[in-house]
Parts: sequence; C-alpha cells; structure tokens
Amino acid sequence: MTHTHGKAGISATGAPEQMPEAAAGHMLTRRGMAGGLLVILSLVILFLPSPYVIETPGPTQDVLGRSGSTEVVSVKGSQTYTGSGKLLLTTINAGGLPGSMVTNMEALLGWANPKAMVVPREAIIPEGMTADEYRKQEASDMSGSQDAAAKAAISFLQAKGYQTDGIEITMHVDDIGGPSAGMMYALGAIDKLTPEDETGGRTIAGTGTIDEKGAVGAIGGINLKLMGAKRDGATWFLAPKANCSQVAGHVPDGLRDVQVETLDQAYKAVVEIGHGRGEDLPRCTVDSSSPSK
Repeated sequence: MTHTHGKAGISATGAPEQMPEAAAGHMLTRRGMAGGLLVILSLVILFLPSPYVIETPGPTQDVLGRSGSTEVVSVKGSQTYTGSGKLLLTTINAGGLPGSMVTNMEALLGWANPKAMVVPREAIIPEGMTADEYRKQEASDMSGSQDAAAKAAISFLQAKGYQTDGIEITMHVDDIGGPSAGMMYALGAIDKLTPEDETGGRTIAGTGTIDEKGAVGAIGGINLKLMGAKRDGATWFLAPKANCSQVAGHVPDGLRDVQVETLDQAYKAVVEIGHGRGEDLPRCTVDSSSPSK
C-alpha cells in the first residue's frame, strides 16, 4: 500500500505535482510586489532626515586680510603694520545641525568620503536645541573668543614692553561661529601692532581657543582643518598641544605641524618660521597631548 507524504507538491505515488500556471504566476506577482515594496521602503528610509552631522573642511580666512569689505582685525589708537605673509584661521563646514538637514543617503556617502566625518548630532549639540538657540550660541562663542584674543594680544604686547594705552582691537569675520579661531585672531592683532614682518611671506594656518592669559586650548575636527589648510596653500600649521593625538599621523603631505600651548609659543613659532628656522619646532606626537608636568 502506498501512502501520501503530507507535503504539498508530492503526489500519492511520490512524484512532484505540477503547480497550475495561474498559481505560479500569482506567487511570482506577490514576490515581485514584495520586492518592489522593499525597494520603495529602502528609498524612503534613505531620504529621511539623518540623526548625524556631516563635517567637511571649511574655508580659511587670512586674519591679516579682509572679510568682505571689513578688516578681520581692526586696530584703533595705534600705528599698524602690514606683513608679507598670511595667517589663516581654519574652519569646518557642517550639515545636519539645527536649521539644516542631511538625509540618511548623505550620511552614507559621508562615511564613504575620506575627507568627511560623520558624527552623531548629540555628540556636538544638546538634544532639543533649536536653530535660533544654536546660532546665538555660536555667535556668543565667537564674540567671547574675539574679546579674549584682543585681551591676550594686549597682555602679550605689554609683557614685551609695547605701549598699549588707548589701543582698541576688534575682530570681524562673516559667517563663522564658535571659539576655535581665538589663537589666530590674537596672532593677527600682534602682527598688525608690531613692525617686524613675522611671517616672512609664508602662509601659516592654525587653530585653537585662547583665554585672556594666552593659554591655547583644544578644538574639534582638527583633521578636517589640516585638510583645509593644505588645500588653501598653507605650508605650516599651529596646533594646540591638547589636540596632538588627533594630529600625529594625519598631517597632509607638504604641511608641517607645530604644537603650541600658549600665545607666546605660537608667536615665537611664527617668527621662527618666518626666519626659515621652523624645522626645529616641536611637532605633534601621539602622546604629546598629555598635560605638561
């Protein structure tokens, strides 16, 4: 006696049953519809807003030059001097911050781009911060940085024996926020108020916060700023010592880094570079970010 196997598609004799053409076509149609829906769902997800921020090298700005029609560093109450080189502050372009949006597709492309960084939004800004709050915070940070840079420059000049009574220093750059240009602002002010041609015609870039006492602090995204500096013709880059672990091994060919902790060190580095003696200046190493003993 023969027995059925209890499985669809198997006959009583054990031979495969032939599925009706209509049923087979219906199954293929369902599979096609499911595949199509999956493709549509994937596309929808790719074009939804992403919870990430995409950062790329931003523009640089010569603090010895002009931003639009206004001098980046303006001085009243004293004679000023014009040097032959450039001091470039460096910036980052960021998409996905409050007031702007990037999609999941753009985030994926950012991960594949060696000249971009993709980071969670909450790692950069507090959750729930509005676009207006973010703009105000960036403007406040920039204003505070400029004030500290002006005071640090005056203190530096006083320590060197320069007369600073009645001097007023102001800074202005269009469309740039945050505190990371402080050191370069201070160097620009000092360069304008001293007769020496500190840069010696060279293009020197850099970054770093500064306080009124001249201490240079760490900033974010320094690898991208190195790329922007190289792109815009800098051959030297002044980096905060606290960022050295991110600098070491990531300096583009043709760009030479110098680690600094204070405005005094940064100024001396500019002078050494301007006189062609920069090769002996301290470079960043992986362990040089550790606090000085």
